Amino acid sequence: MMHWSPIAKAAFFSLVGLIVLISAFPFYYAVVSSFKQGSALFDVTYLPEPNLRNYVAVFTEQPFGRNILNSLLVAFAVVTLSLALGLTAAYALGRIRFRGRGALLVTVLAVSMFPQVAVLSGMFELIRWLGIYNSLPALIVANMMLTLPFTVWVLTTFMRELPKELEEAAFVDGATPGQVIWHVFLPLMGPAMAATGLLSFIVAWNEFLFALTFTLSNEMRTVPVAIALITGASQYELPWGNIMAASVIVTVPLIALVLMFQRRIVSGLTAGAVKG
Repeated sequence: MMHWSPIAKAAFFSLVGLIVLISAFPFYYAVVSSFKQGSALFDVTYLPEPNLRNYVAVFTEQPFGRNILNSLLVAFAVVTLSLALGLTAAYALGRIRFRGRGALLVTVLAVSMFPQVAVLSGMFELIRWLGIYNSLPALIVANMMLTLPFTVWVLTTFMRELPKELEEAAFVDGATPGQVIWHVFLPLMGPAMAATGLLSFIVAWNEFLFALTFTLSNEMRTVPVAIALITGASQYELPWGNIMAASVIVTVPLIALVLMFQRRIVSGLTAGAVKG
């Protein structure tokens, strides 16, 4: 076991404290700013003065509650479809040998490297052809392009490391491939499923460009677009207090989810990195 000197311990914890401060301070200051109004926003203060007017205004001046519900529906649908399709694809790519498997995996990874702007016009034509423009299904279909490649890649890496004997024993007992995936592999893939599911949720929750392009009415918009379109009394005046309050409202759930599942996220993302 490594024994650190007092100086090394002090340097280590000082570095950790500095990293935490740099990471957490922007969000903390956003919380402080969310309680301010008018010219007080430009006064530098570090202690919050509780004033819920901005938070009340966010929900009364626009359908922000509906926007949050839209984001939740889209994010949960994207996570469910990504995990379901990604799990079956990972089984095929990770456990079944066929010609072109490596090329297919590279193609799946390459799809995630395209910037959203590069595929925006093609995705718009697809959404219009499907007749789902200005609807939540349009956002679900579009976000799948962002989350599915990553999900397939991570789950495939995890699937390859599972013992082959489990699969062979299940087939000897008469199990079908679907039963093997559902009853044998799925219980073992909790960390990987949690990690990819949470990251897919964050991507779908924060996605802006597709949500801005494929929605038209306030009732169909998700929270990133709703926050970006918050306006003040005139086009030259932005209610920064309302914007900060809305940003805090939509960020807190993500922080809570990450803190709840942080161990599973780390174990899921590092799965397959070290072979025993």
